[in-house]
Amino acid sequence: MDPDDVFDSVTWETPSASNGYEGFSTDREQPTQRPGYMNINSEDGAATNEPKWEGYLIATVKDPVKELDGTKDVYVSYLVAAKTNLPIFSSSEPSSRRRFQDFVFLREHLSKDFPACVVPPLPDKHRLEYLTGDRFGPEFIERRRQDLTRFMQRVTNHPTLQRATLLRDFLESTEWHVKMHKHIAHPPGPEPAPTLLDNLSDTLLNAFSRVRKPDPRFVEMREAVDKFEESLVGIERTWGRGRTRTNDLTSDYHDLSVSVQGLGFLETGITEPLNHFSSTLMEYSTLLRHTVRSPSPPVRASRSSNLTVTSFLPLPSFFRGSKSRPMSTPYPPTSLTQTQTATDPFMTHLQSLISYAQVQKAVLKLRDQKQLDFEELTDYLTGVTAERDRLAALIQGHVTSSGFGIGAYLRDRMEAIRGADDDRTRVEKMRKLDLRIKELQDAVTTAQETSEAFNEEVIKEAAIFQYAKESEMRELLLSLVEGQIQMYRAAEEEWDRVVPVLQRIRVDV
Repeated sequence: MDPDDVFDSVTWETPSASNGYEGFSTDREQPTQRPGYMNINSEDGAATNEPKWEGYLIATVKDPVKELDGTKDVYVSYLVAAKTNLPIFSSSEPSSRRRFQDFVFLREHLSKDFPACVVPPLPDKHRLEYLTGDRFGPEFIERRRQDLTRFMQRVTNHPTLQRATLLRDFLESTEWHVKMHKHIAHPPGPEPAPTLLDNLSDTLLNAFSRVRKPDPRFVEMREAVDKFEESLVGIERTWGRGRTRTNDLTSDYHDLSVSVQGLGFLETGITEPLNHFSSTLMEYSTLLRHTVRSPSPPVRASRSSNLTVTSFLPLPSFFRGSKSRPMSTPYPPTSLTQTQTATDPFMTHLQSLISYAQVQKAVLKLRDQKQLDFEELTDYLTGVTAERDRLAALIQGHVTSSGFGIGAYLRDRMEAIRGADDDRTRVEKMRKLDLRIKELQDAVTTAQETSEAFNEEVIKEAAIFQYAKESEMRELLLSLVEGQIQMYRAAEEEWDRVVPVLQRIRVDV
């Protein structure tokens, strides 16, 4: 059997032999152009699942520009800027301008080329703006830019995806459409010919939805992802309730401010102090509103004190600022008020993490399907082998059909009624069964090797996902805490300023 067949269903790309897994070798020869999901062993022969980074690749999305404005084909393009030391890139600072559909193409084909990888999700199109026609508004564009930045940062921080040829073309190619068509016409690696495994797979998976011998490692992984997702949903609900209550409190402080201002008009002797107090109440109300709906900065060079949506690697300062292209309409910076009333970055990031966890669960489900292929093909092979042995025993006269159970006996009786109960017919069946057994043996071997290889890659992906989610949660919660601290410090300053004013009010006894 050709060992390359093991990796027909999964293809990865590598620029060279040194692809971030230095010091590892495989048990058998692997196709050099498709390092796929592989059983990677260390120099001492022990299996390893630790991810290896060949270098760094940091990307951000900025400078949204409305293209073909005034026509029915209007769309928004984004500048994707990156900085890297990976050898597959021709420049250390690649950049390109892409539209949303280009990101969709990148994500879909990375998922196809690297099915064992947890490819981050993209922001979906199921938004109200697509119904109201406001998808070219500055608020919507800014939210999408932040979502795309998070997507690119997750992809470029993945040790395997960051070395994909498709990602390299996405970041630096000036002929992106040509690259897209070429990728569709000639995907990485040769198209595998249909095999018995391919023909039986769908039927078997539809008939059996659960693996018979669950691997404790992946059961534990699934439970961990389920608990993580459940925790995120709990945080989302709690934050939503807190935001609702804070909004109510904001409205109450606003109403109190208006009432105090009205009181100042009546009490002519203390009008000015009461107006100061009213202004402080209004400022505090505004601070509370900013706390639950805090804007994200266009680009981060360091951790922000607001409730920002951030990646798990801080962006360098070179990303700040960009020049818009002529003959296009650049979007102006979104104002504070616009962003505050548009979205909640903390909730948006939580929902993105939930979607990210669901991608991890989908990869674990695909791993189960690989194991199901192996288990069901093994059972099928056992059944065919038993039928072949039964026919051989009948021909040699060692046993009668009743010795193989009632089912075999009834089947032989039906064949006898049809006139097919002779040794010549049985010999022909045995010949066909021998051919089928040979095919099934090859298919079972392929399924086993594929399942084992997929297992190793999924374990490594779990480590990468664990690193990503821990880093993102740490950064997100630190930003939340720092935003709260800054808000209360600002509130303290506001109240400190109004205290002397109120103390100057003279009360005649």
